[in-house]
Amino acid sequence: MSVVLDTNTLISAIVWDGSISEKMLTEFIKNKTKIYISLQILAEFQKILKREFKYDDEQILNITGQVLAFSILIEPTIKLNVVEDDPDDNMFIECALTAKAKYIITMDEHLLKIEEYENIKIITPRIARAMFWVFPPQTLYINLTFNMVWEEKFYFQLQL
Repeated sequence: MSVVLDTNTLISAIVWDGSISEKMLTEFIKNKTKIYISLQILAEFQKILKREFKYDDEQILNITGQVLAFSILIEPTIKLNVVEDDPDDNMFIECALTAKAKYIITMDEHLLKIEEYENIKIITPRIARAMFWVFPPQTLYINLTFNMVWEEKFYFQLQL
């Protein structure tokens, strides 16, 4: 699986311990999910850490190193104008298209309003966590109960 995290999701995952985004990111890393990021996304991430959270340059450098340790840095080859309400958000779709990512994980209403673009689903961290870890992908559990003279329960695990 491959994803692009928007800046707010990445900030939430890094800054707030115990957040849905942090739990999701931990699962992505544990499951070796391909997490793509561009220089433009990374620059916005660093700018927000400095402006909103008052991190100094050394702290930002350390956090950036941690992000790059679990991310794949790419340079988008596509320029779009899909997100008319907030053109800066196009960078996430551009990154996802270039990376051939399956999902953009975001809390941004401008992106969420699009829902899907060229087979890239745009979902929240909460939905991602429910899709991938409450009900893991590619595994279907079926509980069948047969009532005969006595009750027997059969459990099947099907790999799709």
